[in-house]
Amino acid sequence: MRKTLMTLILICFLVITSLPVQAEMEKEDRKWQDETIYSIMVDRFFDANTKNDIDVNTQDPLAYNGGDFQGVMDKLDYIKEMGFTAIRLTSIVDNTDGGYHGYWVNDFYKTDEHFGSLKTFKKLVQEAHQRDMKVIIDFVTNNVSKEHPWVTDKTKQDWFNEKRDIHDLKDQDELENAWINDLPDLNQDNPEVKNYLLDAAKWWINETDIDGYSLPEINFVPETFWSEFSKEVKKEKENFFLLGITSTNSKVDLNIYKSTGIDSITDYQYSENLRNAFADVNQSFSGLEDNEVDKPELQPVFFDNEMTTRFTRDIVKNKHFPGARWKTALTYMYSTPGLPVVFYGSEIALNGGEIPDNRQPMNFRTEKELIDYITKLGELRNQLPSLTRGSMEMLYEKDGMAVYKRVYQDETAIIAINNTSESQSITLNNDQIEGGKELRGLLKGDLVRSKDNRYDLIIDRDEAEVYVLAKKSGINLPLIGSLIVVYVLFTIFIVKIRKRRK
Repeated sequence: MRKTLMTLILICFLVITSLPVQAEMEKEDRKWQDETIYSIMVDRFFDANTKNDIDVNTQDPLAYNGGDFQGVMDKLDYIKEMGFTAIRLTSIVDNTDGGYHGYWVNDFYKTDEHFGSLKTFKKLVQEAHQRDMKVIIDFVTNNVSKEHPWVTDKTKQDWFNEKRDIHDLKDQDELENAWINDLPDLNQDNPEVKNYLLDAAKWWINETDIDGYSLPEINFVPETFWSEFSKEVKKEKENFFLLGITSTNSKVDLNIYKSTGIDSITDYQYSENLRNAFADVNQSFSGLEDNEVDKPELQPVFFDNEMTTRFTRDIVKNKHFPGARWKTALTYMYSTPGLPVVFYGSEIALNGGEIPDNRQPMNFRTEKELIDYITKLGELRNQLPSLTRGSMEMLYEKDGMAVYKRVYQDETAIIAINNTSESQSITLNNDQIEGGKELRGLLKGDLVRSKDNRYDLIIDRDEAEVYVLAKKSGINLPLIGSLIVVYVLFTIFIVKIRKRRK
């Protein structure tokens, strides 16, 4: 009896270990284009340490709501499990009263007391690195708060540009020298100001081991400053990343700022094109291909952020279910060239209008359907080099239905997205994709075999699939034979037990 049992266990083990497993493909020489960034407004994410809840009022959207470094640290596993490989935090430095957003800088060398100590932040970075996650933080260079000690220091009056308002958003001189939102505008042409900002930026890198800066309103600061800033801070740490964030209401030549050494720059027009394409059904994708920026694989792709209304607001206005629209939108974001930047709360389709309504607190007690979908997308993006490094070719596009190809070395991925109101049937021929093979769906498990060197795809509305091209699998005779043997032995085992009981 024991011999039979042991034999059965051994055969079961051999069968299980012989089953095909889709192993995660490790990308060699991990690059920034391989990252997926989860963007967090610290105060609105998670309150884990009530001891630093100073003047917190969760009912006031303009007051501190309690989020802190410990809260981000406690949720690193949650972020990691969704497939994110980096986090970006809004400004964490000491702010004057009411500066929950981090942009009313009061001290460039201190953390905000509402968020936690420098020691806790350094621990946060360490914990992220232990999970193989990178950390980016905002570094404000354009202005300080109205209460900053420099403002009343008579020896530092030339640290600021003369107070004036912006009247013409197309006037670059006004953008760089006027006071935005009545905040004292720093004069980066002053060598003392420039050196102070450079020293502070270097200090944070060396003190905390962060991996990159996101730079708010880069078009409000002279290009000459950015050229020196990029050169100097990148000396401090290998592969240090600079993400430039432009103002939402001005047209910016992205390539000009990239020439200064900034690696990646937000394009609000492209983001608006994405929102228009996915917030409703039956919308053409044609405008999404007009992205002519250098190195598009490093271009941040986002639907919303702390400065815009929530993408969910657009969906609701169009009277659609947010989950369905977000799924197709995220599939496109994760599978086209670019660096996905997902604003906290998108995984639960958090709604919100203009500032501060778009900065509502994160809710961790919610249904998980969209979270599970993002998790699967993140898994595929981390597994398939073609999704982050591959060429991009649109094979079919019409009124919300798109099929495109990503190729990297010997890996070919086919992505089909149906953002229309009806099921769609698309046929790919031998000129578009090699015939005689099969397309294995990794999102929904679809399987499409080549017939006469053609592939017939059927995608339901509001659905998407990520296929990989592979040899036809056929019938696995050894596996079937092994399963039959296991079944027979199991039956014999049960019969013997019954006889023994009798």
